[in-house]
Amino acid sequence: MSSREIAELTGKAHDNVLRDARTLVKQGVLKSEETPYTHPQNGQSYPEFLLSQRDTLVLVSGYNAQLRAKIIDRWQELEGRVVGQFQIPTTFAEALRVAADQAEQNLQLQKVVEQQAPKVAAIKRLAAAGGAICITDAAKHLQLSPSKLFDWLEQHRWIFRRKGSRRWIAYQPRITAGLMKHKVTGLKPDAETGAERAAFDVLVTPKGIARLAELLLEGV
Repeated sequence: MSSREIAELTGKAHDNVLRDARTLVKQGVLKSEETPYTHPQNGQSYPEFLLSQRDTLVLVSGYNAQLRAKIIDRWQELEGRVVGQFQIPTTFAEALRVAADQAEQNLQLQKVVEQQAPKVAAIKRLAAAGGAICITDAAKHLQLSPSKLFDWLEQHRWIFRRKGSRRWIAYQPRITAGLMKHKVTGLKPDAETGAERAAFDVLVTPKGIARLAELLLEGV
């Protein structure tokens, strides 16, 4: 169960649920880890916890009885769905059919894993690459034209331009998530005022390249 769903069920602010979970993690009580999720509407990444049943109940143990009851009822509903989807075989023939179906599903899953293995390996290599690179070089790694990657990044709110400027700027959430960064280059002082000037170039980090590869692989 996600911390976002817990917040929704209990009526608590998600930030408060995150705070409680982080406190329990520091105490060594929770075993679940904090992971990012991408908002489907704005494409931005936010933190959340994906909690096992045990960790969920530990987290809400400090809440009042009514809130704990809502969480427990939700878990029972989810478990009921899983049980309802599986019909226990009552005859030997049905058991053989279930076993055959499972073997076929496993075979199909294995084929998918084998097909995706080279792409997954490529993503891992990109993530292990050293240093941030410009968007044009990132496009080469991702086997895209630079113009297409620039368009994608702008459309999905990774980069933008200020009005009247030709320079690209990375959105702060992408920088905070470690996906992009800015390279600052000093320029000659202004001829008239003598004011110091600097140029900002957008760079994609190895983590950003790996994330882009995953998104492009998913067809996002």
